[in-house]
Amino acid sequence: MLLMRIVFFLVLLAGAGMGLAYPWAVGHLGAHEIGNWRVQNAAGGFRPVDARLGPTDAPVKAVLDVAAVLPPDLDAGQSLLTITAATQGRTVLAESLGLSSAEKREESPQTRQQVYRIEAGPIAEIAEGSYTFTVGPGDAEGVQFSSVDLILTGGAGAYDQRAQPVGFSIMAIGFIGFVLSLRRGRGGSSGGGAQPPQKPRWGRDAAQP
Repeated sequence: MLLMRIVFFLVLLAGAGMGLAYPWAVGHLGAHEIGNWRVQNAAGGFRPVDARLGPTDAPVKAVLDVAAVLPPDLDAGQSLLTITAATQGRTVLAESLGLSSAEKREESPQTRQQVYRIEAGPIAEIAEGSYTFTVGPGDAEGVQFSSVDLILTGGAGAYDQRAQPVGFSIMAIGFIGFVLSLRRGRGGSSGGGAQPPQKPRWGRDAAQP
């Protein structure tokens, strides 16, 4: 029974590694910041940014830090910003970015301004050369941008999307098996040992006085 507990516990750990640790490690370890640029401020409009990239930067993610005052009737389906990336006349990234996946950051309660972090990409394959990133307003109206910063990060890696659900399934199997092995162990140890059957009080096999 102890062996079964150990086996199911190891299965549980393997599932946690595949479903939780593996995506986190691929997304965070080894990543480096390529550059940080202000692509819009209150004094002017949006401006494109040129960044020199190479194969060792792949995959590249674009992160936008947006400080803006949003209209109260902003539709969740509207896009706040658009971003494109092009190199050698070829577009490698084109996305419309809304608030559905944005990470809201705390700001002073005395101001109506809100700060969001929005991710775009990744660009999986990077060839040596100059890449032009162009950020612009989306189709949402009435947005007052205070500043928009573009941060490029590289080398984070892309994990197999099939690994996480498989890992969760393995975790469930290991957890259920471990719990059942605990219950069986407790059930088998109850009673304090087997007792010999009592002899009948009457008949040929009756106990001798």
